[in-house]
Amino acid sequence: MTASLKPRLDRAHVLDLLRGMIRIRRFEDRCAELYTQEKIRGFLHLYDGEEAIAMGVIPVLGPGDRVVATYREHGHALARGVAMGPVMAEMYGKAEGCSGGRGGSMHLFDAGTNFYGGNAIVGGGLPLAGGLALADRLRGEANVTACFFGEGAVAEGEFHETMNLAALWRLPVLFVCENNGYAMGSALARTEAEVDVIDKAQGYLVEAERVDGMDVVAVEAAARRAVARIRETGAPMLLECMTYRFRAHSMFDAQLYRDKAEVEEWRKKGPIVRFQGWAMAAGLVHENDVARIEAEIAAEIDAAVGFAEAGTWEPVERLADHVLGPQPAPPEPAAPSGRTVEITYREAVKQAIRDAMIRDDRVFLMGEDVGAYGGCYAVTKGLMVEFGEDRIRDTPLSESGFTGAGIGAAAAGLRPIVELMTVNFSLLALDQILNTAATLRHMSGGQFGVPLVIRMATGAGRQLAAQHSHSLEGWYAHIPGLKVLAPATVEDARGMLWTALQDPDPVLIFENVMLYNRTGMLDEGAGPVDITRAAVRREGRDVTLVTYGGSLWKVLEAAEALAADGIEAEVIDLRVLRPLDDATILASVGKTRRVVVVDEGWRTGALAAEVMARVTEQGFWSLDAPPARVCSEEVPIPYAAHLEQAAIPQADKVVAGVRGLMGR
Repeated sequence: MTASLKPRLDRAHVLDLLRGMIRIRRFEDRCAELYTQEKIRGFLHLYDGEEAIAMGVIPVLGPGDRVVATYREHGHALARGVAMGPVMAEMYGKAEGCSGGRGGSMHLFDAGTNFYGGNAIVGGGLPLAGGLALADRLRGEANVTACFFGEGAVAEGEFHETMNLAALWRLPVLFVCENNGYAMGSALARTEAEVDVIDKAQGYLVEAERVDGMDVVAVEAAARRAVARIRETGAPMLLECMTYRFRAHSMFDAQLYRDKAEVEEWRKKGPIVRFQGWAMAAGLVHENDVARIEAEIAAEIDAAVGFAEAGTWEPVERLADHVLGPQPAPPEPAAPSGRTVEITYREAVKQAIRDAMIRDDRVFLMGEDVGAYGGCYAVTKGLMVEFGEDRIRDTPLSESGFTGAGIGAAAAGLRPIVELMTVNFSLLALDQILNTAATLRHMSGGQFGVPLVIRMATGAGRQLAAQHSHSLEGWYAHIPGLKVLAPATVEDARGMLWTALQDPDPVLIFENVMLYNRTGMLDEGAGPVDITRAAVRREGRDVTLVTYGGSLWKVLEAAEALAADGIEAEVIDLRVLRPLDDATILASVGKTRRVVVVDEGWRTGALAAEVMARVTEQGFWSLDAPPARVCSEEVPIPYAAHLEQAAIPQADKVVAGVRGLMGR
């Protein structure tokens, strides 16, 4: 070990370390007091006893490095340089808080210090950190992302998926496991077959080191070695810091799982006691130094509390702020070139990806088998040869891990396209989509956005049976913070992706499996497509048929059959499932005075129910009949072809639904 990697324990540095640890401890003491006064609410996880880790690791990082923390992140935020006043104001839920009062104790964010916040989902920040590091890897920047997590997180899939990705792709992440002995109330020995965290990391070929987390000098020395090693090699490392929390897991924890004597024994060897005692014995720190530090910190905390107390409550009128970012203007439609070409839906999607890769070097695509194989539905076949393995990136079978990595890369400024092979597999990534992609902007008070596109195949009709035939896009359309698209035409399949990549927020694109081989005519000059509006695909006067995705063509077929009976149906292609275009739907219903919604989702709780509710709420007095719907039967999708076809909406069912509505 070279001298430059050793902590320089002169008086100034010793005082900085001691001040930093005491500052965290006293801040946490005041937070506990304020909690009992009901000025801080919700979950409150205090960092008492673990101060040496934050102060040993974070000051070693540079300003361009990033920090991803856990729900016990007050100490990390203070060590990183997030101002104490805004941190305390965030605890109060005030508008002056570092997250605008939207995050609270578990979600402290600060873009100015590259502090990417705490995460209330155990292990949830690991894939995000991997993605931030992936962005640095792809841009050739020599930054390090430090990711803190507790030992309980090593039981989560995100830990294992991220370890594998980090090693496989040589991502510059410093993983810091704060092993305080108890994952809430359960010791590792009671929950893990293998309790050795560094062995788990080394199983993924991630270099790992165990260090005494109660010794700030040992932690700093290990952190210096690790950061230098990561900068030199670009490969990840893990530090397992053996520590102990002196307080409860949270303020709701009665601590029935450990004796008071155990806590007191650990307090005797706490990081501040040990370091202060050594520094005073070495003559580097004196009693008056400690008194001065304590007084200065007390004054700073009093000022922070005063700042929070004087802070303002954000007006309720701004409740919806930071759910989505600043909305770009819809693209102008491209002028027709007069030249069209027949093209499959599959090829239209491929052209869209290729066009995006050429236009913007921030765009890359990753997913299972998207490279040499070309993806499950051959959409990306040949693109790896053209753009290389960095930009067409094959992933392991780890949906949560690589989706989270896409979220992190987007938060760092890239424009990832994540392909999830099927909507069924997306449920393995639901935590990352719901709890990180959809919430990061809001929880951070608008400081961080996630300009990410996630593509996935959806729908039934190929005899793939229950686990590969779901239509779950309506579930995702339920989630604020997302935009959800369902292109049904070759023009939309090609043009919506480009518009989605310009969006500041996560956009999910659902591609119905029955459309990939369908052909259509595409203008050679086709451009981006508006992702805020529905489209009228057929004009009519007697009834409005509302649908999307793979059902569009069945509904158009039904409309033709109805026309033969003298019923002229207007067909609305939603295209955009979130946000729904109420204006187009209601304008059509106002004209036809009847509506049938066709949705491949199950009837109970389907998107169809939402459309019907909006029509009823906003257009009730224009209706001549109750809204009706045609949905999939309430069964898992069967394998046998005749049963599968019977389970999902077909043209004849739509015709029957319309005739029933009209009394014919």
